Amino acid sequence: METAEFLKILDHEGQLLAAAAEEAGLDAPVPTCPDWQVRDLLRHTGTVHRWAAGVVTGAATSRPAFPDAPDIDGTELTAWYRDGHRRLVDTLGGAPRDLTCWTFHPAPVASPLAFWVRRQAHETTVHRYDAEAARGGQASPVGTDFAADGIDELLRGFHARARSRVRSESPRVLRVRTTDTGAAWTVRLSAGPPVTEPGTSDDATAELSGPADQLYLALWNRLPVPTVTGDPEPTNLWLANSGI
Repeated sequence: METAEFLKILDHEGQLLAAAAEEAGLDAPVPTCPDWQVRDLLRHTGTVHRWAAGVVTGAATSRPAFPDAPDIDGTELTAWYRDGHRRLVDTLGGAPRDLTCWTFHPAPVASPLAFWVRRQAHETTVHRYDAEAARGGQASPVGTDFAADGIDELLRGFHARARSRVRSESPRVLRVRTTDTGAAWTVRLSAGPPVTEPGTSDDATAELSGPADQLYLALWNRLPVPTVTGDPEPTNLWLANSGI
């Protein structure tokens, strides 16, 4: 997917999040984040948006401190969220394509700008789903190609980092597969961080699979995994320890 596509998705998803939050009400519990009400969701996502925009605007070369969420509520909080989302979209849309700045896992096509647009599109989409879960009713769809990309980012980005908690004393091999796009990943579990390669491998002993949109939300701990087959040990390890 192109950076412009991710930016368009980020813009749209952020607006959907705000609308769902307003419909749900700030006191509504967020069933996908059991400790949160909608106000917590807005504070978190709005702070992430401002933090990411600050990294890009300042061309930060190391991880900046994550700011505290503001102590505001009501319509002021909703307006603050909307303003931060708009600022992020405008910042990313106006940034130079050859931007150099810090990223927290490898940037796609060696482009920090591409990293931040992609990352914030997925961040906002997952939290939009949270807001719609709080509101109730039918959730907005997640595009198939975008969902497959998000699975790739999670497996080969987040879980390639040293902080991934998915570890196995004995080597294990897990396959992750979308049933509608044909995309697949081989995840090798060991005492170190998982190592994920695109494609399938004959030595995988277990598989997590399903339509891309459902599997995407499942791997982000928002839905049950549609289909789990094979050896239960690697899948149990993953499901118990892969939360971000």
